[in-house]
Amino acid sequence: MPVPLLDLRAQHARIREKIIPAMMQVIEDQSFILGKPVEDFERQVAALSHTRYAIGCANGSDALLLSLRALDIGAGHEVITTPFTFFATAGMTHNSGAKPVFADIDAETFSMNPDAAAAAVTSRTRAVMPVDLFGQMSPIERYRAAMPKLPLIEDAAQSIGASRSFDGEARMAGEMATIGTFSFFPSKNLGGYGDGGMIVTQDDHLAMRLRRLRTHGAIKTYVHEEVGMNSRLDTLQAAVLSAKLAYLDEWSEARRRHAAYYDAAFRDLAEIRTPAIDEANESIYNQYTIRTERRDALQEHLKACEIGTAIYYPIPLHLQQCFAYLGYKPGAFPESERASKEVLSLPVYPELSQAQQDEVIEAVRSFFGR
Repeated sequence: MPVPLLDLRAQHARIREKIIPAMMQVIEDQSFILGKPVEDFERQVAALSHTRYAIGCANGSDALLLSLRALDIGAGHEVITTPFTFFATAGMTHNSGAKPVFADIDAETFSMNPDAAAAAVTSRTRAVMPVDLFGQMSPIERYRAAMPKLPLIEDAAQSIGASRSFDGEARMAGEMATIGTFSFFPSKNLGGYGDGGMIVTQDDHLAMRLRRLRTHGAIKTYVHEEVGMNSRLDTLQAAVLSAKLAYLDEWSEARRRHAAYYDAAFRDLAEIRTPAIDEANESIYNQYTIRTERRDALQEHLKACEIGTAIYYPIPLHLQQCFAYLGYKPGAFPESERASKEVLSLPVYPELSQAQQDEVIEAVRSFFGR
């Protein structure tokens, strides 16, 4: 049977009786811009992330750009981040006027290596931007220890609801950073019916400034304290996301079950490496990403078997044409470059049935003659 990489229709079919009334209420109220559902959802995300403030915005990329703006990062400054991630981390750093500076990843977890990040610090460095890749948190406390004077912008676009044990407590994605950012792109574990983003922080001043920056630099209408941007979370999206949030724990647990089932099924396959989860972390498995030296051939085989897959990410950011001006050459970040040639993400969405998962497993094993 065909198995898609993601099946949002299956998800909607289950929850539509919750979603449609929430959307219709916004339409009836005709309160489409920063309506009450936005405030309600902001409170819910702040509670989930154990932060004092949550500020909705238009998308996850804007969440990063607004965070950089709130920290007064711009021309002449540098931001350290990973080359093995989605484009927005480095792209928004560039758009702020600052220079992206890359540090290589840990070969096992794909997280930016804290020692490599610390080695990249210069007198121009103004922030560190780690990424919680594929659903597990980066070692935030290690960045903090290695670079204690620098703000941390945690790109948690793929990790809402993930946690990390630190000092005997479960710390949530976004909780320990100076600023944490989320994306509600439809494919995320908590995805909207369009774009959406959120910024979380514990800092009073940053929260106030972020609220101002997302509305053209104005808290009071037509009174602009600074030049901001137009980046508001739509009330319709907030209503959808608030309704879906009630299912997030259940969905994350289903993803963990699917991941464990894959782990057991692939344990004897020396040709692939299953995801390595830091022992301090509880991942939400935004992706289930394996590694194999025969990645491209395996992907073609799975395509022929009608199994959906994806490569996150085929070209590290330091080798993207638009960042040629940074001067990085092939070989600069060997772990990131090796990962880009070996990673392949398999279906792990919550609605995936055991029969579908068995199809994936059989197809993978047959490729390796098992």
